[in-house]
Amino acid sequence: MIKKTMGAALAALMATAAVPAMAETIRVGDSFPVGHYIAENMTKVWMDMVSKQSNGGVTFEYFPAEQMGKAKDMLQLTQSGVLDVGYVGASYVADKLPLSSVGELPEAFTTSCAGTKAFWQIAKPGGVLDKAEFAPNGVRVLMVMVLPPYQIFTKSQEITGIDSFKGLKLRSTGGSKEIAVRLVGGVPVSIPAPEAREALSRGTLDGILFPHSSMIPYEMHPLVKYATQNTNFGSFVVTYTISQSRWDKLAPDVQKVLAEAGEAATMHGCEVADQLDGKDKQTIADSGVKFVDLPPADAQKVAEMMATVGDQWANALEGRGKPAKEILAAFRAAVKN
Repeated sequence: MIKKTMGAALAALMATAAVPAMAETIRVGDSFPVGHYIAENMTKVWMDMVSKQSNGGVTFEYFPAEQMGKAKDMLQLTQSGVLDVGYVGASYVADKLPLSSVGELPEAFTTSCAGTKAFWQIAKPGGVLDKAEFAPNGVRVLMVMVLPPYQIFTKSQEITGIDSFKGLKLRSTGGSKEIAVRLVGGVPVSIPAPEAREALSRGTLDGILFPHSSMIPYEMHPLVKYATQNTNFGSFVVTYTISQSRWDKLAPDVQKVLAEAGEAATMHGCEVADQLDGKDKQTIADSGVKFVDLPPADAQKVAEMMATVGDQWANALEGRGKPAKEILAAFRAAVKN
């Protein structure tokens, strides 16, 4: 199914896009470890699509695993031209892209594709989030992925109900997930994914908020014993952006190929993420991690708590002069479509 979807997307792209008239080398960087499912099923798919459609006219230099800088520095590296295209995790740069964390809220979506399609609608060039945040920062979005809902994994604390999280130091990525952690009685600790394993092994963390498919490439499942299931503690927004100044230097036919391949790779990537979610959860369970359903009353209480996160997030940003209520309303409308 994955290969079929990728083949159909590539065929459609090649049938409609123009072949670039000039050669370009694009420098791409991210913080994902080698073999990470996002890099394999979105980033590299995009590069392959562009290469094939351009008949090799557009080539890439790819720098994974923080070779060019830390995750929090990717936006600045892209803005400055050190990278042409850089991975930007919204909550890693909340000071610059606070509104983009709207896709990380525990809203009414349960799959990667539902969240990704909604976020793409508002973040793509011309969208309301692009106008409010990406364009003012001098970048434009080429690809996005909103991950499947996060769960809580604990190092040693048995999960029996909502009280199990009280006082635990739980890895978050700032913003909305900090609100979520506090609501369940935990202590949020903002740590980028590449640094989370060490923090967990050293005892800096008692647990983490993470999606199933990221546990394995970061090799964190051997360090945890318990995990929630069938809950939604928020998500994470992955974007790959290019600076507007670099974009403006590209020939129109190159721009067309990059953009169309970006949208195709976005849709392909979220489909793979959804297919891998259940499979990777089983792999984690097979390694000895016990997945737990919260008692019904606690599950209902958590759901009610999480339903308040979006409005708390928006109110806090409105207090800083950001149009968060408008962005949240646009995202919620896009989720329903």
